Amino acid sequence: MGGWWGEYSFRCQPVDHSTTGRAMRIGVSGWLTGHYNFRCQPVDYSNHPKTLRMVHACWWYYFSKFTEFFDTFFFVMRKKSSQVSTLHVIHHGCMPMSVWFGVKFTPGGHSTFFGLLNTFVHIVMYTYYLFTALGPQFQKYLWWKKYLTALQMVQFVLIMVHAFQLLFIDCNYPKAFVWWIGMHAVMFFFLFNEFYQNTYKAHMLRRDAAAAAKRREAELLLQQQQQLQNGHVANGSANGTLSNGTGNKAADYYVRGDLPAEMELTQRPAANTHTAAQ
Repeated sequence: MGGWWGEYSFRCQPVDHSTTGRAMRIGVSGWLTGHYNFRCQPVDYSNHPKTLRMVHACWWYYFSKFTEFFDTFFFVMRKKSSQVSTLHVIHHGCMPMSVWFGVKFTPGGHSTFFGLLNTFVHIVMYTYYLFTALGPQFQKYLWWKKYLTALQMVQFVLIMVHAFQLLFIDCNYPKAFVWWIGMHAVMFFFLFNEFYQNTYKAHMLRRDAAAAAKRREAELLLQQQQQLQNGHVANGSANGTLSNGTGNKAADYYVRGDLPAEMELTQRPAANTHTAAQ
């Protein structure tokens, strides 16, 4: 390896504009140079500097699959077992082995396109992880979590299309690796889609159900309040004024002998008439 890992000087390192293998390995390779063909890119097994540059890029991509195990280590250390899901285990468990075959037998060429896309998606993903690790004050910036999962699924669709197109055109690239890469993309697409459905769609359904329950509760409470108001007017006005007003006065007469004033006025003339008749 060249650069800072070996031959670069920390005190002074001029720019090397030559085409030596060391200089070419430091630069960008493959798909970002315009030399790769998106429709068909055979594997170059020569010792050309550009070829060696892509081989080194493939090796570093393979190495990165091992650094991603730190996700699992941190989840286990923090006792976040719920995050060590089936998707997580399959994704991080099989990728080192899968990428090893590519680096060993096809280090470059058509299959490196998925490495380019996957690296970009992982940059976005670990940026999200960075914000989550910075504390609760950054939670308001994490509204795009579900879009990150959608981006991952779009990635696998692009990888499928890019890989399986070689089944319909003539390209000097091993068909076994076409199926190897394409079927990996199919598997991960369905795994991520299941995760998306279980995490976000189910959450939306639960949220809608909770909102509907709150609306029904509010409507029931309003209906009960209206019934209480109607019952207070009927019982308070009818029973309180008519029944309690007249009925209680009559009851007082029979219990205590107190004659209500209105009854006394109506009965006195009758009593006087009876006396006069005698």
